[in-house]
Amino acid sequence: MLPLINQPFTQLVIASIVAIICLKFICSIYIFLTAQKAQQKSLIDRINACLPQTQCGQCGYEGCRPYARAIADGDAINKCPPGGNETIISLAHLTNEALTKLNPAHGAIAPFKVAVIREEECIGCTKCIVACPVDAIIGGPKLMHTIIEAECTGCDLCVEPCPVDCIEMIEAGTESVKWVLPSQVGRFSRLLEAPQ
Repeated sequence: MLPLINQPFTQLVIASIVAIICLKFICSIYIFLTAQKAQQKSLIDRINACLPQTQCGQCGYEGCRPYARAIADGDAINKCPPGGNETIISLAHLTNEALTKLNPAHGAIAPFKVAVIREEECIGCTKCIVACPVDAIIGGPKLMHTIIEAECTGCDLCVEPCPVDCIEMIEAGTESVKWVLPSQVGRFSRLLEAPQ
């Protein structure tokens, strides 16, 4: 006759099997949620790549990445004036949303502009440097500031804090500064005149 299996041993085996099944279930849920989060992050990255990276805040968010996160969570795709219609079309294809016009509450589509500092009026307060989200302004306290046009995203955030209103937005590609050559001023201009 076979000896009877010890009852505490049977309970231990059953408890171990239940624990393994529960652990497998918890791991499956964790893997599923991690995959969902990775897929969501991938979508956020793709949405962010469609946005113009002006960091202007016209959409109501602090920058393009927070807006991309909001779009991934279901927010409207038509809140980005700097991106214009091209961005709305790209986002509609990416998110399978219907095409909509730009929401006028967030601004209007306009030609791309960059900031220009009238340097002779600049007092060096550094308020524009603090406001610039992309570090396109260089200068120091009580020194003249200037904008690196190639880095400027046209966000317009530097204009308002300027206490002397020496910053203006101009259409990109237009001549922003008219340098006066020494030959065009005063005594130098006489040197270049043809003798009579």
